[in-house]
Amino acid sequence: MVETSSACFLSYADALRPRIEQSLAAYCRPVVGCPATLGEAIRYSLLAPAKRLRPMLVLLAAEACGGDSSRNGDEAMPAAVAVEMIHTYSLIHDDLPAMDDDDLRRGRPTCHKVYGEALAILAGDALLAQAFEVLAEDVRPAALAARCCASLARAAGRAALVGGQADDLTGVESNLAALEAIHARKTGAMFLVSLELGGLAAGATAEQLAALDAYGQSMGLAFQITDDLLDVSGSEAAAGKRLGKDADRGKLTFPGLIGIEESRARAAALVAEACKALAPLGSAAEGLEALARYVLERDR
Repeated sequence: MVETSSACFLSYADALRPRIEQSLAAYCRPVVGCPATLGEAIRYSLLAPAKRLRPMLVLLAAEACGGDSSRNGDEAMPAAVAVEMIHTYSLIHDDLPAMDDDDLRRGRPTCHKVYGEALAILAGDALLAQAFEVLAEDVRPAALAARCCASLARAAGRAALVGGQADDLTGVESNLAALEAIHARKTGAMFLVSLELGGLAAGATAEQLAALDAYGQSMGLAFQITDDLLDVSGSEAAAGKRLGKDADRGKLTFPGLIGIEESRARAAALVAEACKALAPLGSAAEGLEALARYVLERDR
């Protein structure tokens, strides 16, 4: 595969992000029956400036599995919207005082700081429900919609995202296996399902889905390691959230467990593994390769 740099990913992002933002805005327009303030809280959180990596993964995976990007982008967009809704719901709830108690997210006050805890909880609940409504109504055929709903539910559920959040709160043994297990569920599961849904939307073969899964396993962990590194040495202005809080709260992190230099080396090795896993997909996966390389150089 042709060597690509993280700068290449930024060109993909510049092309994909406007389409994603437009679709997110369309799906959270005011509807009859939704209280105005609840709708505002939903839009405040969902439409806040963000990287949109998970929906980009959906669209890039669809492209990598052989489809024309504009056509498959439209077919995959409901899945891209759904995963971003789940991600945003998880951030709203994760920021609550009972969880991580954060006051800054995506460069502005967290949802509960603006709308209060009760409405923030309800905004998260609404996004969780709407994600599955989007898949059920806008993915075709119906059998594919059902498969997508089941996959996303598993990724967001008790043995994945929510389970990882629970272990992150209550604490686990201080070893590398335990830390990786948390992040395989808390972060990695949503990366994996984003890739899977994109592949499914494009009619991916079993071999293509396996390549996406192998890529996601390595790239997702690399992303979390760099996230931990940014919490130690990043810029709050660039990150759009408070930094240093994990260490202050005694949370298990990669730099805290294996050191900064070893964490950087581990992330680099994982990105190399992720790029190697894309070989069966050929040049169509250049966007995914560029994203993996971007993970090592990102500042937020």
